[in-house]
Amino acid sequence: MKSDAAPQAIVLAVDDAPETLSLLTDILENAGMTALVARNGVNALSLIGRIAPDLILMDAVMPQMDGFETCRRIKSEGGLPHVPVIFMTGLTDTEHVVKGFEAGGVDYVTKPVEPDELLARIRVHLMNSRLVQSALAALDVSGIPLIAVDSRGGILWMTPESVKLLSGSAKVAPEEEEIWRAEIAPVLAQIHEKKLSKHPLRGTTSQSIFASYIGESRQGEHLIRLREASASSEEDLLRKHFQLTGREAEVLLWITQGKSNRDVAEILGFSPRTVNKHLEQIFHKLSVENRTAAAMLAVRVLTAN
Repeated sequence: MKSDAAPQAIVLAVDDAPETLSLLTDILENAGMTALVARNGVNALSLIGRIAPDLILMDAVMPQMDGFETCRRIKSEGGLPHVPVIFMTGLTDTEHVVKGFEAGGVDYVTKPVEPDELLARIRVHLMNSRLVQSALAALDVSGIPLIAVDSRGGILWMTPESVKLLSGSAKVAPEEEEIWRAEIAPVLAQIHEKKLSKHPLRGTTSQSIFASYIGESRQGEHLIRLREASASSEEDLLRKHFQLTGREAEVLLWITQGKSNRDVAEILGFSPRTVNKHLEQIFHKLSVENRTAAAMLAVRVLTAN
């Protein structure tokens, strides 16, 4: 009989103290999880090259390579940007807490570790991580060319369709991908910073690709959508389908991306009151009563094209 039970979670514990690793192993295995251990950052990086954990418990203070640097390298070099990292340390100063989050950690617990509290935090972050992975898998099969970037324009992940659009091929040599990632990062950073709705990407294999900022998917992760120039712009699609003015189409597009009236006003350069007036006309033309219904209709049109 096929089991419907969730797969056993794999948790990597990184700590230079053998007694702490022994304690963590007992806690994890008694909770039905698979425990992996590493005595330092170098060993952790080597281990994740062979086995990808679902979550990492990271000691902040270790010799040679501390937990903060190890976390940064796991996120950037280890190919595990979405694996949650929980820092463990006796340090409670604000600067160390901030440093842990800046390095890519999702949580922070102090030693000595309290087993029930630690397991509760692990389960919450495992659940959140699985929800994110499910959403990413859905995006992968959606056929929508999306890129997630950090605040500097560094690429966190891409859907297969975006890789194909940028490279002209579904399979890209690592050296080729590294080159065009570096070339488009400054452009992606500008799109993110200015919240641009349409901007050309230079230095790609095609000169007819435009990118538009969608919004922040979660803290430190921003979504950018790609579109070929030969295709009608999203504003044009909405304008023609719903018989809107150009401004109305722009307002509706930003509403579909979760922007408030104040946000839309700042982006488009006019007052919130003007946004309200445009929305009144949009609701009338779409025969809806609120922004949620209008956004749903607009999304259906955009995803169908």
